Amino acid sequence: MQVSEVTPETLPLLELGLRALARDLGDPFEVTREGLESALFSARPLCRAVLATTGGDLRGVALFSPVISTRWGRAGAYVSDLWVSPHARGAGLGPRLLSAVLGHSGAGFLKLAVYEGNPRAAKLYNRLGFRPATGETTMYLTGPAVQDLVRT
Repeated sequence: MQVSEVTPETLPLLELGLRALARDLGDPFEVTREGLESALFSARPLCRAVLATTGGDLRGVALFSPVISTRWGRAGAYVSDLWVSPHARGAGLGPRLLSAVLGHSGAGFLKLAVYEGNPRAAKLYNRLGFRPATGETTMYLTGPAVQDLVRT
């Protein structure tokens, strides 16, 4: 199995994996290929991604963005999306993808969110040493509120 950083040529595989993740979680899939391409490959990329393949077949993806923490005193990576194909689950690919995120980002820590309805993922993250953040609530600003804030 090969784990490598996404390139413009492998972008369709990343999109395939992200669509599968959204389907598995029952989430909408709103990002376009153009949006992914811009976020990953523009002059100022907003995120990066790695994929796992075997013989050209997709086995897993991880999409991540840089973060800096004054609390932890170093740069890290926020893993927004992690998906492993049903055929590859239970074989250690999730940890391998997370390790690749560390290697490709140079991050000193990883941050991620786990859905409450995904106990299998929570179990994996706990086994790897992730711990829940205390005293935090994840909040989002989306839709028209983004433009309202830009205009202030």
